[in-house]
Amino acid sequence: MRRYINIMGNGHKKVSASALLLVATSTVMACSQPDTSVSNSTQTEPTLATKSAQIEQPQPQMMSVSANSGTGSTILQNVSATVYKDANCGCCKEWVGYAEGHGLSATAQDVTDLSLFKERYGVPQQMRSCHTTVTTNGYVFEGHVPAKYMAQFLASPPTDSIGLAVPSMPVGSPGMEYQDKFMPYKVMQLNKDGSTQVYAAIESPAQQM
Repeated sequence: MRRYINIMGNGHKKVSASALLLVATSTVMACSQPDTSVSNSTQTEPTLATKSAQIEQPQPQMMSVSANSGTGSTILQNVSATVYKDANCGCCKEWVGYAEGHGLSATAQDVTDLSLFKERYGVPQQMRSCHTTVTTNGYVFEGHVPAKYMAQFLASPPTDSIGLAVPSMPVGSPGMEYQDKFMPYKVMQLNKDGSTQVYAAIESPAQQM
């Protein structure tokens, strides 16, 4: 059963460049706004200069995906972990639900300064995302790591490694689903000496499952 322990309540998150303006707006909102069903906020029409700047931004490659991450497996059924997150992070909650759907026993803790926990557990600055998951045996999974690769890593941890990371918040990764969009990304291996290396290159939605 999921438990949310409200310790503090703020945090810092960063979204990578999105393929579409609508995708970018939606994913930022999902990860930075309170998880409510009704919104009474007032939206402001973008200025002409803002629209021009948005149009001129380079567009990352996107592809379509249907049911990209899957649920219902038990590959993490023997794993317990604490997830450090911001209280208002919607995509963090989505990822916790996704991981629990694969058997993870998760305790979510809402914290004020996520960087303190990322530093404590050795997550390099360039590898950081919106939440940090630490298993009871001390392995770290930063961001929207697919359950498949968590289970694979835990079954045979590479020598001198401390965990895995999915930097930023790629659209279409577990917990970051938006319609049928998917952005290829890499799962990175975090090492004890602070170095990183590619653990898996996710080029299609099927590789997450």
